[in-house]
Amino acid sequence: MSLSSFSTMPTAKLRLKTLPTSTTVTPLTLHSPFLPSFRLPKHKPLSILRISTSPAISASLEAGVGIMATKLGMMSFFEDSGTVVPVTVVGFREGNIITQIKTEATDGYSAVQVGYRRVRDRKLTKPEMGHLEKSGIIPLRHLQEFRLQSVDGFEVTQKLDFNELFKEGDLVDVAGTTIGKGFQGGIKRHNFKRGQMTHGSKSHRQLGSIGAGTTPGRVYKGKKMPGRMGGTRTKIRKLKIVKIDDELKILMIKGALPGKPGNLLRIAPAKIVGKNIPKN
Repeated sequence: MSLSSFSTMPTAKLRLKTLPTSTTVTPLTLHSPFLPSFRLPKHKPLSILRISTSPAISASLEAGVGIMATKLGMMSFFEDSGTVVPVTVVGFREGNIITQIKTEATDGYSAVQVGYRRVRDRKLTKPEMGHLEKSGIIPLRHLQEFRLQSVDGFEVTQKLDFNELFKEGDLVDVAGTTIGKGFQGGIKRHNFKRGQMTHGSKSHRQLGSIGAGTTPGRVYKGKKMPGRMGGTRTKIRKLKIVKIDDELKILMIKGALPGKPGNLLRIAPAKIVGKNIPKN
């Protein structure tokens, strides 16, 4: 076929009909000498579209109401069988009083607000004092919420006792702020290995290569590098309560807890899928 024959072939012309000026929406028709005629689907008016008003992220519920405590230190505990168990001793200051009850009708969700550690009036701001004086509660330093499925049976000014909430052998989730380590290198922060200290090696504790040159020509996000270490909020799950001492008013929890002695801890019943929270 010669080149002249291509010049005489008809060219495809696409004509797209415009929408009329009336309010009714008509389907669009596509015309072409090489394509069969077909109709485009109708456009749905905005009144039919469903716009979701539910929040994208919803906070998870607690397995039950919890309490706040103060970390005292670590020690060894000898069980009846002679096994040595490392435990963290947890004490309680004055507080663990319900300061507010939130319901679906008033706040859109169900939760219990608990206050902990009594302080002097001048240690709190006027909004904080007004919030507590509204319910006739003593000045408390820390306020935290425990989001529950139901708040039936709780009252404002009710004092939460750890003896009634927990017993020996229970599993709990403990949250707190870890010890701040400041700016640290890769070996301490991410457990990197160092290079040889002898045999002429010049790479000892340096980070090393952090990526290729031309491709990709950048450092990937999330690369493990030196930086601030510690001082973050963390939660350790499913820790066992080994001992409850009523006289000393302390708990002994197996394992290490975040923070240093004197740190604030949040203790709540452990969330176990299939036992106290649904699988879905």
